[in-house]
Amino acid sequence: MCLRGIHKLGMCKKLRGNGVNMNIIYQEEKGIFHLYNDEISYLMMVLPNGHLGQLYFGKRIGEGKDYSYLLERMPRAMSSYVFDEEKNFSLAHIKQEYGVYGTTDFRSPAVEILQKNGSRISDFQFKDFAITKGKPKLPGLPATYTESPEEGMTLTVFLEDPVANIRLELLYTIFETGALARSARMINDGEDPVHLLRAMSLCMDLPDSDYEWVQLSGAWARERHVKIRKLEQGIQAVDSMRGHSSHEHNPFLALKRPTADEFQGEVIGFSLVYSGNFLAQAQVDTHDTTRILMGIHPSWFDWKLETGESFQTPEAVMVYSAEGLNGMSRTFHKLYRERLARGYWRDRVRPILINNWEATYFDFTEKRLIEIAKKAKECGVELFVLDDGWFGQRSHEKAGLGDWVANPERLADGIQGLAEKIEALGMKFGLWFEPEMVNKDSDLYREHPDWIIETPGRHSSHGRFQYVLDFSRKEVVDRIYHMMEKILGGAKVSYVKWDMNRSITECYSRALPADRQGEVFHRYILGVYDLYDRLTSRFPEILFESCASGGGRFDPGILYYAPQGWASDDSDAVERLKIQYGTSFCYPISSIGSHVSVTPNHQVYRNTPLHTRANVACFGTFGYELDLNKISEEEQEQVKEQICFMKKYREVLQFGDFYRLRSPFDGNVAAWMAVNAERTLAVVGWYRILCGANMPYGRIKLQGLNEEYSYEISGREGYYFGNELMNLGLVTTDYASGEGVDRDLCTGDFDSRIFVLTAKDTDQ
Repeated sequence: MCLRGIHKLGMCKKLRGNGVNMNIIYQEEKGIFHLYNDEISYLMMVLPNGHLGQLYFGKRIGEGKDYSYLLERMPRAMSSYVFDEEKNFSLAHIKQEYGVYGTTDFRSPAVEILQKNGSRISDFQFKDFAITKGKPKLPGLPATYTESPEEGMTLTVFLEDPVANIRLELLYTIFETGALARSARMINDGEDPVHLLRAMSLCMDLPDSDYEWVQLSGAWARERHVKIRKLEQGIQAVDSMRGHSSHEHNPFLALKRPTADEFQGEVIGFSLVYSGNFLAQAQVDTHDTTRILMGIHPSWFDWKLETGESFQTPEAVMVYSAEGLNGMSRTFHKLYRERLARGYWRDRVRPILINNWEATYFDFTEKRLIEIAKKAKECGVELFVLDDGWFGQRSHEKAGLGDWVANPERLADGIQGLAEKIEALGMKFGLWFEPEMVNKDSDLYREHPDWIIETPGRHSSHGRFQYVLDFSRKEVVDRIYHMMEKILGGAKVSYVKWDMNRSITECYSRALPADRQGEVFHRYILGVYDLYDRLTSRFPEILFESCASGGGRFDPGILYYAPQGWASDDSDAVERLKIQYGTSFCYPISSIGSHVSVTPNHQVYRNTPLHTRANVACFGTFGYELDLNKISEEEQEQVKEQICFMKKYREVLQFGDFYRLRSPFDGNVAAWMAVNAERTLAVVGWYRILCGANMPYGRIKLQGLNEEYSYEISGREGYYFGNELMNLGLVTTDYASGEGVDRDLCTGDFDSRIFVLTAKDTDQ
């Protein structure tokens, strides 16, 4: 169904999908659009000057009412006005859907277009609209999707600039949940090329600034730490100019009311489905209205749009929650787990793996790998992954990248032979690639030195002795695809770890003319997406895991192609509490690659108990980064128990509703839990950083249980009501709250426990 045009539609029929009331209404006489479902409403209207204005985004409100009173217009001193003889319509004080600079609005714009005469002024006026069931694909870009027309509705609003002859299409998809997806498309209908200097995915004007800003920031080995501060007048932002979404800042932000917490209060979340340079910005004017912008970073962006060509922005997803930060997160989790991630592995529990990197680094032989795999199989591991060093002359970090051919000195029978040996043990085989990079000491570079990103005549910086291949060029992507396709098609490979270990410097492509160099960053990411798409289409049952020196490209764009990502190179259990806690603000637990590694930890040299390392990692995809032959027999027995536990409960751990209970950023104790859809099974993780003497009693209020069910708790006698555990709490007191003299009962620092709750006497 596609309904189009203001003269053809007064009110469209209500859609009902899976019991959800979902609709898009256009009130022609007022020029108001109302998108709503059972949870949220989104209101916007055609303004008197033909632009599109923002009225409301929040909790569901009634349909059919005249909400035009929300458009407030008052004369203000020192303002400029759109209409002659009027002093009550200044865009500087009106909430807009896609703001432009220079025609009475002086805030940061959503769009900036350089035209032939040097002007950058735009005037996009409403022309038409279309309403369709479901959701259209965005060509060449990752995006959320619907599997049936009843899962969502899409509104496309058509606007035109009559002077520049540029069309603007604003796309809005409302889902069954509290999520709304947005993007924009520009089409050049003029006679001359133009240059897009700014094309944001989302512009959102809010009526006040009474929010706290929440971001996920950090650096290598401490990614996605939660940072919260008050929203103030002026501009605050997170961004990346590294060519990828980066370890430093994630393409996510949330605005929460000061009284909101994890489980109550208003929260609006914003997430960009993109893996390249991005900007997420809040601008609070001196009248305390707030403009949110999110999209491709405008710095170094300059896209030449020829006559008849179009440009599609990446998608941004907005989530409204009246149930605090956890409510926002659960909406993101469900949408991204079920309608962003795709393919064979989307809904399947992930195999428990062992990776040889921290066990061997570059120092391995096939015999050594088989020894590691045999012990892992004995312990119950399902997948063996061969990491860096298997190809070309890659015996160290200065050579071999780009030569995706097995080194016969290390693997006499090649990847095919090793894979067959691993399969013969009863395990699956996985392989590491870093397809976007090249070493100068490689056959590929010697053949094509012009294929790297570098500026002619200037010094070329390296990162880890490697250089970035110019993925803005199709012939480069084609060459890498054919090498990888040959390896994957010629061996029993069930898993690919896709790494990316440096940012882009000296950004320039020899394949593009001078007036298109501003396109390189975006074209590079489109090339990455193209390679991912071709490989995942060719090998649909291979599990792809993204990695970017750990968490340097952990974003929704990559999740579309790889349903899980290595969350951080830091595998220390204590550091991972913060990393995984912050990651869960936006990303589902099934996407979080988390493993048990050796102690002392290779990143921070901390010693943590084996059980705590596993208790953190089990809230993720789970695996091991060590040689199990080198741990004691007692520890090997622990590993076997851990793997049995994970196999039994990974369905709820990876796909259940996730609740953050206690933040590692706020104290000495952290806690979280996962609950299945029926609320008959829950797994609670409790973690204490440092032990102390004569500590207070401990209790944690649980979430997501059925109030009327009674639950048995592993390791405890009796039963506990759901409302009891959620209102009184789960007692976590241990011997640290007394003299602590029994060493068998006191594990000391970095302790943890897992509680399994099973409902009894239900009809489930």
